[in-house]
Amino acid sequence: MDFSWIAAYWPLLLTGARQTLVLLVLSVSLGFILAIGLAFAQVSGGRIARLSARSFCTFFRGTPLLIQLWLLYYGVGSLLPMVPGLRQSFLWPVLREGFFFAVVSFTLNYAAYEAEVLRGALLAVPKGELEAARAFGMGRFTLVRRIWLPRAIRIALPTIAGEIVMQLKATPLAFTVTVMDLYAVAYKVRQDTLLVYEPLLVVTIFYLILTAMIARAFRLIEAQVPVRR
Repeated sequence: MDFSWIAAYWPLLLTGARQTLVLLVLSVSLGFILAIGLAFAQVSGGRIARLSARSFCTFFRGTPLLIQLWLLYYGVGSLLPMVPGLRQSFLWPVLREGFFFAVVSFTLNYAAYEAEVLRGALLAVPKGELEAARAFGMGRFTLVRRIWLPRAIRIALPTIAGEIVMQLKATPLAFTVTVMDLYAVAYKVRQDTLLVYEPLLVVTIFYLILTAMIARAFRLIEAQVPVRR
């Protein structure tokens, strides 16, 4: 095993790790917000809202993430330069990068999966708690903010942790649209040095450490907020 290459590539490794973390944090944060809306649309929305939310979740959960990413990058991305004035706008430096399409694709995919998790958790909240809140005089928004959504999130915490780990393991797909994440750095090291196993071992250790940290953080959160029966 030869790890001498790390001395020359460590700045690039740090950059790749940062890209991976930023992609994970942005897609999970934005996707979770979108998932809340999709979950409530399925549970308590009107007919059109329910149908739209279910169709969204079915599409993004039923098709591979790689295909979604390529459809956005090679499909929508190839059409953007044709939009009049877009190349001269302040948005172009962002829209021309593969990182933008990776964030959008990962966000939509995560939102679809998380929406189903939250939908089940919202339905699992004891109806007696919601009825008690209504009897106390809480309005719909207050009930959702103070009772329904917090209880649902607590119920879904273990599954949410698992979904975040799955999202982390999906981040190497961003390499296919020119995003210089950690896996892309490992690929470059392999091309430059002809070393195969060593760069992949470094990436593996990074993912293992990050997965352990996510699992530990959620266990601490679960211990601080016990489930009320």
